[in-house]
Amino acid sequence: MGRFSFAPAEPTQDPLPPGRHRLGVDPGRDAVLFVPDGLDPSAPVPLVVMFHGAGGFPEKVLPFIEDHARRDRFLVLAPHSTFPTWDIVIGGSGPDLERLQRALDSVASRYRLDRSRLAFAGYSDGASYALSIGITNGDVASHVIAFSGGFMSIFRQEGAPKVFIAHGLADEQLPIETSGRANATKLQAAGYDVRYVEFNGPHAIQPVVVGMAVDFFLQ
Repeated sequence: MGRFSFAPAEPTQDPLPPGRHRLGVDPGRDAVLFVPDGLDPSAPVPLVVMFHGAGGFPEKVLPFIEDHARRDRFLVLAPHSTFPTWDIVIGGSGPDLERLQRALDSVASRYRLDRSRLAFAGYSDGASYALSIGITNGDVASHVIAFSGGFMSIFRQEGAPKVFIAHGLADEQLPIETSGRANATKLQAAGYDVRYVEFNGPHAIQPVVVGMAVDFFLQ
């Protein structure tokens, strides 16, 4: 059903130095954590979990958000899908959700996470995944951020995460009428706090729009 449990306790390990770090959740398709300079180890820290698109990998999406993480001092966790895309896209949630939980547990073992600033974000298939598991696990995710996502697969709604959806008017892969607009309309009708942004552009991550999403997440 796409549900998982995550209840971080007090950290039991030392924080990692600034930079990118593989977390060891999988020997071949590992999750990567980006740590900015200047984190206060005694204070709760926001976390953005960023899911790549189909055929992607953590290092492909991290550059779009790392500068924001440096400026605003939040962590970025970039998981790697078990298959070429996320399991929910090709037939139901399973190994990706299990690996996500292990990655979150690993991050929480080193940092006090700000539960009011924990976002599931993604691009393309990663945005579909973020919407699906973010709404299903809204008691874990405080925010859901979807850049050019296609669909939502939701069997159960928990919590009330705030939602940011952005989609290009000229998206040639996922037409805006049946994806971005449809997803925003459904969530607004269900009572979610949704910020919906349309931009002039194709199926791509727009740096300006990423900045808007980060501001939405941290406000």
